[in-house]
Amino acid sequence: MKPFQLQRNAFGRLVFTGADGQVHEGVVPVRAFPIAAPDEGLALVSADGRELAWIESRAALPAEVRQLVEEELASREFLPQIRRIRHVSSFATPSTWDVETDRGDTSFVLKGEEDIRRIGHVTLLIADSNGIQFLIKDLQALDKNSRKLLDRFL
Repeated sequence: MKPFQLQRNAFGRLVFTGADGQVHEGVVPVRAFPIAAPDEGLALVSADGRELAWIESRAALPAEVRQLVEEELASREFLPQIRRIRHVSSFATPSTWDVETDRGDTSFVLKGEEDIRRIGHVTLLIADSNGIQFLIKDLQALDKNSRKLLDRFL
C-alpha cells in the first residue's frame, strides 16, 4: 500500500492525497466483501469511480485514517441485522414480517421466497419489498421460534 493522507474538508467530504501529491475530493470507501469479510479488502474510490488505494485490512491503517473510513462506511451502509422474528402474517408470500433488529423493531413485506438469499452456511440476506436488505448473520443464534418461522420460507 502506497502512503496517502485522508482527511475531511469543510463540507464533511473525504479528501485523499496520494503519495504523488495529487488531491481527490469526495472519496468513498467501498468494501470488497461487506458481509463475508467486512474488515478485509477495502478500496478508496474517487468521485469518478477510479480506485485510488487498496487496503488489505483496516487494522493496517493509522488510527485517525481508520476512524475516518469507519465513520464514512457507517454513514453509507444500512444493513440492519435481524435478531428475532416476532411474527409473520402468512406463510404464503407476500407476507408482513415483524422483526427485532440491531437498529430497533420494524416490519417489512417479503414479496417472495426468492428474496431470501443464503450467503455462506449460516448467513442469510433478506430483501424487503422496498429493496432494503436485512441480515441474519447466524441462523443458529436465532431463538427457536424465529428459526421455526424462517424454516417455513427456506
